[in-house]
Amino acid sequence: MNPGLARYLDKYIGTPLCFLLTIIDSFIKIFKREKKIKSPKKVLFIELSEMGSAILSYSAIKKLQQKFPKAKTYFLIFKKNKESVEILDIISKERVLTIRSDSIFSLLKDTMRVIFKIRKLKLDAVLDLELFSRFTAILSYLSGAKTKVGYYKFHTEGLYRGNLINRKVIYNSYLHMSKNFIALVDSIHNDSDYPLLKKSVPDNEIKRKVIKSSRKDKEIIFKKLKSMNPNITKKNKIILINPNASKFLPIRKWPIENYCRLIKLVLKQKHTITIVIGAQSDKYSAKKICDYIKNNKRCINFAGKTKSIKELVDLYNISDLLITNDSGPAHFASMANVHQVVFFGPETPKLYAPLGENTTIMYSNFACSPCVSAFNYKKTSCRDNKCLRSIKVSDVYDVVRKKII
Repeated sequence: MNPGLARYLDKYIGTPLCFLLTIIDSFIKIFKREKKIKSPKKVLFIELSEMGSAILSYSAIKKLQQKFPKAKTYFLIFKKNKESVEILDIISKERVLTIRSDSIFSLLKDTMRVIFKIRKLKLDAVLDLELFSRFTAILSYLSGAKTKVGYYKFHTEGLYRGNLINRKVIYNSYLHMSKNFIALVDSIHNDSDYPLLKKSVPDNEIKRKVIKSSRKDKEIIFKKLKSMNPNITKKNKIILINPNASKFLPIRKWPIENYCRLIKLVLKQKHTITIVIGAQSDKYSAKKICDYIKNNKRCINFAGKTKSIKELVDLYNISDLLITNDSGPAHFASMANVHQVVFFGPETPKLYAPLGENTTIMYSNFACSPCVSAFNYKKTSCRDNKCLRSIKVSDVYDVVRKKII
């Protein structure tokens, strides 16, 4: 679905629905008191729209499962992003619920289906990981869960999504998202503090999913590369290039021409191989880069060649470096044994930096950055991302040279 249409529907349909449900809930509360759950048996996480955020939810899910080992954990996500939850391997596939988002009709149909399904589950708690989405606030309320945990606006202007949650947590824009998600888990049983959460989230609670590819899986992906360039050997230094970002936020892209100039510098070193990665829909931009390099066989268009996130992680595990925009592939790389260089500009690394120590952040720290945030529903007025264009090719190449060349 078009991002602009999604925002429009969330605002102009979601707002009155939240208001109406809030009024209905106010009357219900007069006659029905809240039941406290000592130990939840069924818990649903909701994070629909971002694959990177799904990866960052790993720590929160792990903490909930350790805190309530007998609880059954469920996750609701858009169908196109489903694999980002499944690859974490901490929630069984049959408990990963999905909603199609390719059209309004499929969205409405699946939403109704999911509401009926989760109500049948008789959930004890739902944790809404989305930042001020009216759609997920409505889903949380209609889930029938006794405890509904989510981010609340308090005195912030705008961001209205009714009064549909009973564990109101402050969204902290200075705290990494993995910790913001943990704060939701820690708020499940806390009905006395206001606002939540009145405790720190220590660094040692951050857990990173690690995927070690088997020798067989590494050989399979290496053979794919070799089929495109028979001269590749395991002595080559493999540098992955991800010039893409989601259609939702294309302004997060470092300029294509910068990637082209960087690749030309990298390929001056005879032992290097550059591989441009991406989804099937990114083939054109990958071809554009490879054509600029004048079909150098050491610059390979690999967009659309990986069948799954797992296979992409296998590719990471045989590579030496990933150079990427702030996007899902950066968070997938945090699960692998590869160093990465990640460009930030419209968004801030304070919130969304990939986990792990093998990451170099390139960020110009402009006064206008971040211009994309939860407070403007990730809609920026910027049409000229100077914050990214100001990151020099020479500076990136210096990092590449120090790390692997």
